[in-house]
Amino acid sequence: MEIDHFKKNTRKYFETALNMHEAIAKRAGLTGTDHKYLGYLIENGEMTAGELAKISGLTTGAITGVIDRLEKNKLVKRKFLPTDRRKVMIVPNLEKANVIFAPIFKKLQKDTNLLISSFSNQELEVVHRYFESAIGIMERMSEHLEGKTKK
Repeated sequence: MEIDHFKKNTRKYFETALNMHEAIAKRAGLTGTDHKYLGYLIENGEMTAGELAKISGLTTGAITGVIDRLEKNKLVKRKFLPTDRRKVMIVPNLEKANVIFAPIFKKLQKDTNLLISSFSNQELEVVHRYFESAIGIMERMSEHLEGKTKK
């Protein structure tokens, strides 16, 4: 396989993944951004708005807008800590999220598992190594662009 063809397909994969997640979000009545950050909450559990802003890269003001929209759709709730009412935890509504997203992701997971099972262990190791390395490249580039790396 030619490198240029591989690069083109890699770009197409990422673009297709973004488009699919936008379609999933739209089906659920969300924006792609709101769906993405709801996913962070589901994956990591309850956290403060500041913590969500930090892992998302958004400002706390932008995250407040995301939380407001998710709360309006009853996908998260704000929980005030009894020991410090200034601190607010954002709690994902896993039950509602599951009702909305489970049917979609069930089919996606089934099809993905079928695809993965068509590869040998050796092939999977190569794909895994590619993704691990690509993730590292993207993380380093993000850090560089955000000024978090030393020159």
